[in-house]
Amino acid sequence: MNPNESNETNESNENSSPDFFNASFTQNPYPVYEKLRNEDPVFKVMFPSGEFGWMITRYEDAVQILKDSRFSKDIVKRYGADGQSIFSSNMLFSDPPDHRRLRGLVQKAFTPKLVADMRSHIQSIADDLLDELPSQETMNLIDDFAFPLPIIVISEILGVPAEDRDKFRMWSNTVIEASTGQNAELFQQHEREFTEYLTAWFAKVRKEPGQDLISQLVIAEESGEQLTEKELLGVVSLLIIAGHETTVNLIGNGILALLEHPEQRDLLIQKPELIHQAIEEMLRYNGPVEFSTSRWASEDIEFRGQQIAKGELVIVALDSANRDEEQFKDPDVFDITREKSAHLAFGKGIHLCLGAPLARLEGEIAVSTLINRFPNMKLQIDVDTLEWRPGMIVRGVKEIPVLLK
Repeated sequence: MNPNESNETNESNENSSPDFFNASFTQNPYPVYEKLRNEDPVFKVMFPSGEFGWMITRYEDAVQILKDSRFSKDIVKRYGADGQSIFSSNMLFSDPPDHRRLRGLVQKAFTPKLVADMRSHIQSIADDLLDELPSQETMNLIDDFAFPLPIIVISEILGVPAEDRDKFRMWSNTVIEASTGQNAELFQQHEREFTEYLTAWFAKVRKEPGQDLISQLVIAEESGEQLTEKELLGVVSLLIIAGHETTVNLIGNGILALLEHPEQRDLLIQKPELIHQAIEEMLRYNGPVEFSTSRWASEDIEFRGQQIAKGELVIVALDSANRDEEQFKDPDVFDITREKSAHLAFGKGIHLCLGAPLARLEGEIAVSTLINRFPNMKLQIDVDTLEWRPGMIVRGVKEIPVLLK
C-alpha cells in the first residue's frame, strides 16, 4: 500500500466498523471476515491510511479482482509522482508493459530449478542456526530462526552482506507499519537511509560486479535494459523486503499452528512426506500476507452490485478468501492432510509472487528441521498474549517464545 495515502473523501455516511483494525481484529480477524462474506462481501470501509476503499472478502470475487486489468496497480497513475517512493517503483506497483519488463529482469533468478538447487545450502543454514542457539532449552522463534533464515538466503542471492540484516529488518518493519498511515516521519527517515545504502552498494557493484542478482540488475541497467535508477532502487528494495517478510511469517504462523494443534505436529513428525501439504495448509489457514497491495479502479466499474468509481481503492482480504466456506471444506479447521488447495496466499494473475517457490522451500526446510530437532516444543506463554504485527500487508507475530524440551 502507498504509505503516503491520505483521506480523499470526507463522506460521513460511508460504512465503517469498530470491529476493523483494532487489537481484537488484529489478534483474530476471521470472525469479522466470516460475517462480511455472508452479509457484505464487497464492503466499503475506511482503511488505517485514512482513505475509503473497498474490501473484497469472498474467494471467487478475490480471484476476479486479482486478475482484472481494469484495476490498476500503478501508484503514479493514481497519485502522480508525489505518491511514489523507492518502495513502490517496482513490478508490484506497475501495470503492463512496465510490469512485464521489470518482472522479466528478476524472475530468471527464481526459476524452479535454481530454487531446487538451493535446498542443501538452505538446509545447512537452518541446521547452523539451531546449532548456534544461545540456549537449547528456550528460543524466540522469530528472532532466533524465522527471521535470520530467509534474510540470509535473500542476502546471498542479492549479494549484500548478511550482517546488515538488522538494518533490513528495521527498514522493512517501517514499510510494513507505514500502511497504518502512522509514523510518516520515521518512514521518510528510513527511506532515505535505505536509498543511501543501496545507492552506495550499486556504485560498488558498478566497479566490481559479481555473479549476484544486484550485479545482474545493475549491469542490465548500464547496458540499456530500460532500468532507471529509481526502478533499480524499487526492484532491489522490494526483493529485500518481500524476499524475507513472507517467509518469516510463513514459518512463524505455521509453527504456531502446529503448536496450537499438537496432533497435527505429531502427525507431521510421524509422516514427514506430508510436509508439502502442511506448508500449503499453513499458507491457507493463517497466511503470511493478510491483504493484497493496493489496486485502483481505472474506470467506473459495477462489481457484485456495488458501484466502484474510477480512482477508488480496492483491497483483497487474502486471508478471508482462504477461509471461504464456498471454496474450502471446514475452512476454520487446520488439517495438514487437506488436499492441495488453490489458496491465494501468493496472490493470483500477473502479480503472483515470483518468490513463491523459494518461500515454499524455505518453509518446508525450516518447519521440518525445527519439529524434528525439537519434537516436544511448546509455547512459553499463552497464545492469546502474543502480539501481532501492525500494518495492512503482512500477518505475523512479533515474538514467539517457546520451550524446546
